[in-house]
Amino acid sequence: MRFRDFIKDKLLTITLIIFSLATIEIFLMAYPFGNFIKIYIPLSIIFFGAIGVFIEYFIKRNYYNNLQSMLEELEEKYLITEMVKEPEFIEGRILKQTLEEIDKSMTENVNKYKYVQEDYKEYIELWIHEIKMPIATSKMIIENNKNTVTKSINEELDKVENYIEQALFYARSNTVEKDYYIKKSNLKDIVNESIKKNKNILIGEKVLVNIHDLDLEVNTDSKWVIFILNQIIQNSIKYKKMESELNLEIYGKQGKENVILYLKDNGIGIKKGEITRVFEKGFTGTNGRLSNKKSTGIGLYLCKKLCEKLGIAIELNSIYNEGTEVRIVFPKNSLYFEVNRVSHL
Repeated sequence: MRFRDFIKDKLLTITLIIFSLATIEIFLMAYPFGNFIKIYIPLSIIFFGAIGVFIEYFIKRNYYNNLQSMLEELEEKYLITEMVKEPEFIEGRILKQTLEEIDKSMTENVNKYKYVQEDYKEYIELWIHEIKMPIATSKMIIENNKNTVTKSINEELDKVENYIEQALFYARSNTVEKDYYIKKSNLKDIVNESIKKNKNILIGEKVLVNIHDLDLEVNTDSKWVIFILNQIIQNSIKYKKMESELNLEIYGKQGKENVILYLKDNGIGIKKGEITRVFEKGFTGTNGRLSNKKSTGIGLYLCKKLCEKLGIAIELNSIYNEGTEVRIVFPKNSLYFEVNRVSHL
């Protein structure tokens, strides 16, 4: 708070005081008072009035400056009502009470929408689990009636399962901390499980998979990482070159501070100007807009979001018409592992 602004705010009060002083001076001049009285009374009013103004300014300035400073330092601005002290002046108390009422109302409103969101999330999860049953039954029927038609139906059901799994992980992506468990996992087991989940489409598309150097330990939740790998593998298959076989190489490297999992393919790649946007929600790029791809732009967005929740990094490099390399970086920070492990006990 600047003194100039404070004085402007008090301009009406100061003007009224000046008129009052003029009235008093005229009244004193009408009676035979001594000069001392005529000077002392107005000067006393001015002096003590000025002291009052300065005291009020310093009290309010300290309070509002402190309030502004705390507000700038807080990441969650809504917590300001819990941090600020009870002010010594009436306007400050009214302001604090108003902020507390607003904060209370906002909290109630947020909780209402949070409940609605949780209710919807529970419904989606329940629906997903329910829909899995008829899909599993359909696959059993197909298994007992194998032919060219049922094979095609089975491939489409695999795609449906992938979209359902994507929907489930999307619904849980904002509450990953309630549904994951960080522990030591073997990278080879994780990759093999992901390959197993995608074996039908890999065989159907005649993908040459080269897996090596994966006997490494990482601290992570294997279930979530398998889902991430599924999205990357399915993207590689979706964007393979039409005229040549897809080669998919998966391997790991041990670093001093991390373990890096590499997934390389010789697909159609990504244009240079689009590489930085592939993790954006809904971004499909040139490849996704091709008539036969039908991309949603959700897969890699989910991968990025889940990696951030798990404390791992995902990076991507690509050369158009040559291929794409995805790197998943697992930190070897024992403290990170212990904190996450303890938080889930």
